[in-house]
Amino acid sequence: MSATLFDNAPWASAQPRLSVLIPFKGDDPRALIATLAREPAAVEIVLLDDGTGDSALSGALQALIADLPLPIRLVTLAVNEGRAKGRNRLVSHARAGHFLFLDSDMAPDSPDFLKTWLALIERTDPAVAFGGFSLDQVEPRRDQALHWAMAAHSDCLSAAERSLSPEKHVFTSNLLVRRDVFAAEGFDEGFAGWGWEDVEWGMRVARRWPIVHIDNTATHLGLDPASVIAAKYEQSAANFARVVAAHPDVVSAYPSYRAAKILRRVPLRGLWRPLIKAFALNALAPLPSRAFAMRLYRAALYAEAV
Repeated sequence: MSATLFDNAPWASAQPRLSVLIPFKGDDPRALIATLAREPAAVEIVLLDDGTGDSALSGALQALIADLPLPIRLVTLAVNEGRAKGRNRLVSHARAGHFLFLDSDMAPDSPDFLKTWLALIERTDPAVAFGGFSLDQVEPRRDQALHWAMAAHSDCLSAAERSLSPEKHVFTSNLLVRRDVFAAEGFDEGFAGWGWEDVEWGMRVARRWPIVHIDNTATHLGLDPASVIAAKYEQSAANFARVVAAHPDVVSAYPSYRAAKILRRVPLRGLWRPLIKAFALNALAPLPSRAFAMRLYRAALYAEAV
């Protein structure tokens, strides 16, 4: 697929130690770019507009990029490639020895966010490292309350907690990867839609290299309404089946897999599964019960794959 490139003036002569790779589709990454550009560092940024189709946003991005001292390249696609293929494409434009995959709806929690990553590279040259994410900068919204509760429970974990299952907590929201590691293990472009392509990548990589977890978090600003969470889980069922087929020994230890195996034996899933979803979407129900129902709904979807 052809791509349109826009480079600012510092791009041509830069010799970065770290390439920050940011894909987006529909989101506006200007606030994130402006935040990153405040840090003086040997860093370049590569942006991938994965088929947004918004000429006004593209023009505003180019105007911002042109005035920033950090070397930045904007890659614009007319048609969406998807999460795995898009990130592989980002790597093809990166020039540094380490890549930092950072989602466009993230906001660094520390003013020394990039400096911390560069210091880690200088100190230990890690194969893979995940910095974690938080909800510290999220403005509370009623329609996102379910996602906030679920993320706070299972995703916003310390480095010590994540290190207990290092391959499980590998997400492209804040992920450092050394060039030679990615050259050997890229993202599987057989994944489609939402979910699991980064975790599956972590499973493959963990067989060959250590995965380090540190506390250098960024806030996940892009929380979703409950209906969007449910739709993403529905999209992810086929991806989960792909992971189960490739890594049964690893996935079998996950609670989501064990729950799916139990629900697989329960008859009439087509009748009771929509009722669980309806309860999870009910804003008047208690939040802890809704969160449990949404996790149960995901397991019921995944029951078709185990």
